[in-house]
Amino acid sequence: MKKDSHQLRIGILGCGPISQIAHFDAAKKARNIELTAICDLADDLRERMAAVHQPRFVFRDLDSMLAEPQVDAVLIGVADQFHVPLALKAIAAGKHVLVEKPLGVSVEECEELCRKVRDSKMTFQIGNNRRFDPGIGFARDFVQQELGQLLSLKAWYWDSIYRYTMTDNLQPISMTSATALRPEGNPKADKRRYFVLTHASHLVDTARWLGGDITSLRARLLERFGAFCWYVDVEFANGALGHIDLTIPVRGDFEEGFQIQGENGSVKGHVFLPWYHKTSVVECFSTKDRQYRRPIGEDAFTYKLQLEAFADTILHGSPQRGATVEDGTAAFRALVAIARSVETGERVCLADVSGGV
Repeated sequence: MKKDSHQLRIGILGCGPISQIAHFDAAKKARNIELTAICDLADDLRERMAAVHQPRFVFRDLDSMLAEPQVDAVLIGVADQFHVPLALKAIAAGKHVLVEKPLGVSVEECEELCRKVRDSKMTFQIGNNRRFDPGIGFARDFVQQELGQLLSLKAWYWDSIYRYTMTDNLQPISMTSATALRPEGNPKADKRRYFVLTHASHLVDTARWLGGDITSLRARLLERFGAFCWYVDVEFANGALGHIDLTIPVRGDFEEGFQIQGENGSVKGHVFLPWYHKTSVVECFSTKDRQYRRPIGEDAFTYKLQLEAFADTILHGSPQRGATVEDGTAAFRALVAIARSVETGERVCLADVSGGV
């Protein structure tokens, strides 16, 4: 594994499951990243992770890590409720930030963070790792360059009742700590809210990445036999129609995908769980040559690829491919709009929403 001579020195905040399963390994394998520091309040968890990953610095509190001049950027991998407050501290300290999705837990705090990021010179990226799936990237390039006027986009995320039978075999056994900092209550207890924040955030970002800005939506929710099904009717700013389907859990295999219809062709995509590190199966049909095109065999460690792109933007001024703070705010507005539309039964304009999910 060859590393670039010029590397972004990153500190990872949070030693919980997502960092253990994705971010530590991604940082160690990324060609232009040095895992310089880790930080967590839980002494036992922090010491275990330090022993395994051997960063140059180990910190118990964020302020100490932010004061370290050899840390260029911070990856925030903690509970949703802490994203914005901690990101604000990092930006104020002059650090670049990559924060896990969703951006926050209220429209107002996302907008405040937006303003602070715009006033700073820092690069800010949301951890919407699906953008770095080579298949989805291939689809976006086709949509941007060849598809012409967009007609419709459908996207779905069906989490399986058997999902953890598969992923538990792929992921390392996560270490936990009784002293880890947790938000008040149990965020997973309200399943409606948890599923929208955790899973619909992927769907909404993919829809925006491929179809453009969303202006309004109408959502319906059905709960039966312990399953939840959201059907969301979407209007895009470019006039195209969209449909988002979030169903959890299905009595069958995990499935995530999208279909796009346009002026000069169409796109079909089948997305795998990210833990397989496998490129989405994507087929783009062009009327220009009446041929299907399909990428295969590319590196699909999306958590690593998003870090490399983040570093390239900071180190070399490369265009930002990852979700920006504006993207994160717009996506969160869509999540709130889904919740409000379910409550009222009415179509909701994203520009009008406030509060949280």
